[in-house]
Amino acid sequence: MLPDILDCSSMNIAIDVREALKPKITGKGAWVRGCVTELIKRDHEFTLLSAGEVPEAWKKPNVTIVVLPHGAIWHFKAASFLKKHKPDLYLSPTSFIVPSLLGKKVPYTPVIHDLIAFRREPHDWKATLIEQMLMKRTLANAKHIYCISKATKKDLLTKFPHVRSNSVSIVYAGPIQNNVKLNIPDGKTILCVGTLCPRKNQLRLIHAYNKIPINLRKKYSLILVGGRGWHDKEIVELAEQSDGVDWKKHIPDIDYLHLLSTCTVLAFPSLYEGFGLQVLDALQRGIPVLTSNRGSLSEIAGTAAILKDPEDENSIAEGLTTLLTDKNLQNKLRSMGPLQANKFSWAKTVDLILEVIG
Repeated sequence: MLPDILDCSSMNIAIDVREALKPKITGKGAWVRGCVTELIKRDHEFTLLSAGEVPEAWKKPNVTIVVLPHGAIWHFKAASFLKKHKPDLYLSPTSFIVPSLLGKKVPYTPVIHDLIAFRREPHDWKATLIEQMLMKRTLANAKHIYCISKATKKDLLTKFPHVRSNSVSIVYAGPIQNNVKLNIPDGKTILCVGTLCPRKNQLRLIHAYNKIPINLRKKYSLILVGGRGWHDKEIVELAEQSDGVDWKKHIPDIDYLHLLSTCTVLAFPSLYEGFGLQVLDALQRGIPVLTSNRGSLSEIAGTAAILKDPEDENSIAEGLTTLLTDKNLQNKLRSMGPLQANKFSWAKTVDLILEVIG
């Protein structure tokens, strides 16, 4: 059984912000960055637990910054600090290690992004081991639990049926930027953004791209953006061997934003996502999107994208061909995308977080 929800008009909330400060942040880091940037605008006191320098924008009168040593020792130092200073709440947006060390000594709320560690797709072995070992304990002692999509909440309750549904709140996510201009397509780029790994499904996407008509392959390049992950050798080799495919590795935010402003379509047929920030960023700019018909991706995209079976290369190829040749469909999706994206924002996410904890 989870304890009652906190009821405080003003609180001191401690937050693990390390993922947002990495040189190459992934989806979880982007979630922390967006959430914390909005959260510290609110009428509470915040303690940011870091392992290095934080952005200047986070240095506010209501924010205390605590820098702890890098590495595995960080978790033990963080748990010790929390037990000593006893904030009203510890928000753990990416890690289960500190919550497992806290037990019930400090109220905490974990954020569950996905249940990847419990699925069959290959994943980072270290993260998988930690989550499989610690998630059950973390959930059992949590003050409340946040999930970033309905799909993630459903997966969580299926895997851990002892967790009460009313102890889990859906808080979603927001885009990388607010108030953006509509994309101006360059007429030559299919963009796919994500760490190279089987779950992101770049291998099938490249095979699908190789199946679209030759005239479209001559006109449109498939641009892959993302650092190397795990089980990715075959993806890298196929990308290097396929005409029209360009793997740009990890790129800075400024380059990502440029590609979003100019690409013709976004292709993101991932096998499984907790949310799908890339899809939201594309919809916000009116970019026609092809994505997976599974889980959170169909939830986030709604009817404002083409949804395809991510395990069917022919289906993906058909969707790409349609998206690149049907001007009426392109215009329809360009108008629907921003309307769908407006359903999500960091302000709404933080409202949902604070609605529960006071």
